[in-house]
Amino acid sequence: MDKRTIPFSPPDISELEIEEVSAALRSGWITTGPRTKLLERRLAAFIDTGDAAVDCTTEEAMKAYDKRVVCLNSATAAEELNLRVLGIREGDEVIVPAYTYTATASAAIHCGATVVFADIQKDGSPDTHMPEIDYRKLENAITERTKAIVLVDIGGIVADYDKVFEIVERKKDLFTPLDDDSNVLSALASRIQRAIGRVSVVADCAHSLGASRIVSYTGKGKTERARRYCGAIADFSSFSFHAVKNFTTAEGGAATWLSVDGVDDSEIYAMFQLLSLHGQNKDALAKTKGGSWEYDIIGPWYKCNMTDIMAAIGLRQLDRYKGLLNRRAEIVEKYNDVCDGAGIMRLVHHNDVMDSSKHLYLIRIPGISVEQRNSVISAMAEYGVATNVHYKPLPMMTAYRSLGWDIQDFPNTYDYYHNVISLPLHTLLTDDDVNYVCETLKTVVGEMKEC
Repeated sequence: MDKRTIPFSPPDISELEIEEVSAALRSGWITTGPRTKLLERRLAAFIDTGDAAVDCTTEEAMKAYDKRVVCLNSATAAEELNLRVLGIREGDEVIVPAYTYTATASAAIHCGATVVFADIQKDGSPDTHMPEIDYRKLENAITERTKAIVLVDIGGIVADYDKVFEIVERKKDLFTPLDDDSNVLSALASRIQRAIGRVSVVADCAHSLGASRIVSYTGKGKTERARRYCGAIADFSSFSFHAVKNFTTAEGGAATWLSVDGVDDSEIYAMFQLLSLHGQNKDALAKTKGGSWEYDIIGPWYKCNMTDIMAAIGLRQLDRYKGLLNRRAEIVEKYNDVCDGAGIMRLVHHNDVMDSSKHLYLIRIPGISVEQRNSVISAMAEYGVATNVHYKPLPMMTAYRSLGWDIQDFPNTYDYYHNVISLPLHTLLTDDDVNYVCETLKTVVGEMKEC
């Protein structure tokens, strides 16, 4: 087989995105503006319906989907602002799976909270093999100080939100809402915590835009069992639009939430605007209106807004997104056949209750050591196939070890990590590329078993 060069995860950018960026540049409006606002509405419609083609310029759509999503410059910013709007602060605890990327935990640390790691299930979820949090350990970790739980949809596979909602309902007697009206942020957060009345469920959907799950609970409580898209399940959710994601704006992300009883969505949206624009109560678009130059600074906050250049990429990506997801599904099917034939464990991206966004393809070769796993990665690279590891657990990282965490306390997390490999999964792969990856994997694994 002729050697190929297979990159791990390049962005899929077409002439449509390039033309829209050019149009944004020529418009003279390159910071947060009309394209960002349109992308927010279109994402809200997509999260609600699963339809990426909803016309969000109509009066009806603007009324339905305005001020439901906030586009920002990263998923990390989105998750941190979610936690800040929820009133997470020093003295609070936030439960996070030990198996995730640092942004899931660092957002809580930025807010002054204490991160409490929970181990994953042995070998991951029995249904999907995703390295999913152990819900018994999560329940045992809840204390009077717990204010939020962050679930992570690794690889685009949707976590079992029903289980966590059942847990936080059982534990609601431990929960005491924030009572602080010293500033507008604290006052809003106090109202939100009182309305929710339990530990908040926060979704790290960095991988899962477009993924869905049939659920019986949402942040609104017990509901009719139905399929819902990520962003419409948890109390607050965050998405990543980084260059390696299924849907990209180069950098970027978004925050969204389920409506809170007694709190208008526009009030929550306005707080995100304040938090993301230095606490300034008018954005650049609002200040362009005649005589509207004057503004106030409500709080000494942050700068993490999305620009219209980024949103221009996103608008055209959303036009193409269903096709991109379908192509990922085709690649996953080919990988599944090879892994199943070779006895390699792999993620299950689709079953009767869940449909993944198919962001990552994680495999585990049974019985191999960390050293053998690394040898497989090196051998694949020699054939020109770039692979990766998602993830090195946070308790193994210097920053988290210095906070007192030890990977030995999370045996399932380490056991999952030590033989996991991520295969390239992106929409620039041709059928010949996919076949090459499959043949290379079979060759490398076969050679390893012979040694």
